[in-house]
Amino acid sequence: MSTPPPLYASLSVALGGGIGALLRYQLGRALTHLAGPQTMLGFPWATLAANVIGSLAMGVLAGWLARHGPDLRDGGEQVRLMVGVGLLGGFTTFSSFSLEMMLLMDRGDNALAFVYGSVSIMAGLAGLYIGLIVMRLFG
Repeated sequence: MSTPPPLYASLSVALGGGIGALLRYQLGRALTHLAGPQTMLGFPWATLAANVIGSLAMGVLAGWLARHGPDLRDGGEQVRLMVGVGLLGGFTTFSSFSLEMMLLMDRGDNALAFVYGSVSIMAGLAGLYIGLIVMRLFG
């Protein structure tokens, strides 16, 4: 396996990251439109959705790379950089997760913070696992 030149790799990550960030923003807008601003202010639904969707997508990507290998001639390394590091890195929102956990605790919603943290972690792990299983079955 060889890696692409650093500039090309960096541009791939940047392009993927820009697309991922845009998708994350649009997900938040869509959920706010569908559920309403009051619902979205009460619980960080968009961040939860992004983390679960991103974990599922990362599971599919990891399964694909495990099956096909990151060999450059098949484009695996470029896919890993653009999609795994860039797009999913820009789309998932663990830093927002951490901030929102602290905000929930700061306002005294410790039970809600516990539920949010527990569901985020467990659903994210489940999404990753399901993505791997999907790739093992259908990849």
